[in-house]
Amino acid sequence: MLYRLYSRWCNSKNYKIDLLDSLEGDGAGYKYITFSVVGPLAYGYLKCEKGVHRLVRISPFDANKKRHTSFASIEVIPEVDDNIDVEINPSDLKIDTYRASGAGGQHVNMTDSAVRITHIPTGVVVTCQKERSQLKNRETAMKVLKSKLLEIELKKQEEKMKEIQGVQTDIGWGNQIRSYVFQPYTMVKDHRTNFEIGNIQAVMDGEIDGFINAYLKWIKNKE
Repeated sequence: MLYRLYSRWCNSKNYKIDLLDSLEGDGAGYKYITFSVVGPLAYGYLKCEKGVHRLVRISPFDANKKRHTSFASIEVIPEVDDNIDVEINPSDLKIDTYRASGAGGQHVNMTDSAVRITHIPTGVVVTCQKERSQLKNRETAMKVLKSKLLEIELKKQEEKMKEIQGVQTDIGWGNQIRSYVFQPYTMVKDHRTNFEIGNIQAVMDGEIDGFINAYLKWIKNKE
């Protein structure tokens, strides 16, 4: 549902959104989705989406039509520029290949083109099955891995600065940043800025500029 939201937002900005990898859930939805967004200031806008998003609705998969609450954790990382050197020891990598999932029929990939890379020291795992070429999937997975490792290093530096400065933050991983409520009323509210919109369908159609602008103003005032 959130991937569709971001797809529509990207279309409104003429940004390119590219699905890199996904895994469907056991019953419904997805366990995870990895996608890239390319466009001017894309990371600057979308970094406010990082965190836990809460969805409250009448589940279409519940025969009793009961209200359900679900959560999605969103991670936003910048793509590493080719000029930025992120050192990765090849001996620290475990690379697996497997057959990419497909829609069936002629679209099923009959070769082990999908790639899974595990960075053993950190436990970071990245996968890619977008391309039919194993080499291209490996190149894309390595770019994602470099971005994740860079993000880890930036977090370490940030934590060190917080220890030195004694700065505490009330926002951390695992905390709910936004709620999407379909029942018993309709409202989308960001719990950091208190910005809210009653027209939830507009938000699900990609109209999230209000939330982004409110976050950018809020974070600037905190600096």
